[in-house]
Amino acid sequence: MVAELDATNSQLDLLHRISGIVSSELGLDEMLGEVLGLTVQVTACDACLVYLIEKDTDEVVLQASQVPHAEELGSLRMKVGEGVTGWVAEHKSVVALSENASADLRFKRFSKLIEDTYEAFLSVPLISGGEVIGVINVHHRQRHGHSPEEVSLVTFVGEQMGNAIARAKLMEEVAKLAEEAGEARRELETRKVVERAKGILQRNHGLTEEEAYLRLRGESRRMRRPMKELAEAIILAEELNRKRIPE
Repeated sequence: MVAELDATNSQLDLLHRISGIVSSELGLDEMLGEVLGLTVQVTACDACLVYLIEKDTDEVVLQASQVPHAEELGSLRMKVGEGVTGWVAEHKSVVALSENASADLRFKRFSKLIEDTYEAFLSVPLISGGEVIGVINVHHRQRHGHSPEEVSLVTFVGEQMGNAIARAKLMEEVAKLAEEAGEARRELETRKVVERAKGILQRNHGLTEEEAYLRLRGESRRMRRPMKELAEAIILAEELNRKRIPE
């Protein structure tokens, strides 16, 4: 009776924690960190990896890890359907291997992942809107029987956190697009200012368009000032000069 009560309290605590995370506005990296924390809380595992699906390439990409993998994050990838991780992503199903995980025919070993030498392996899909967006991998160094409750709780984490991760990923992509749009606007503004300054140099010094551009670029490098800043100075000087000349 006491054990059942403890289990219920543990599940309620997990639900409360997930609810708080889902309703927050954490960024993608923070969300992935929360998934790691929740999974470790549920499984007491030795390692946890989180992969997200990259739709453009149809690949599963390592995005977060309990054990440090700085070089592998964002670069270690496999095709959907490849390895146990890819199989889980493709079939939207859980794989639980209690021992000798690397002997599974679906297993794909990565030399840079110490986790691939561990005995037990649990792989669960991250779900958003009914679609798989990634995979949570849980590793234990020694043999580990995955109880139905443990599998259920990690699956629950995958189902509940999937939507939050998808939202955070979307917001990150929107922010990136906004930054790219802003950069495009800044480049256009710079181009307009430089074109105007080139025209002034052509007119005042009898230069060709190419010669005017080369003079601007040369002065920009010599003075170590952005070309836009130099062009704006040329335009300002021209405007001040015109005001001095009576019509």
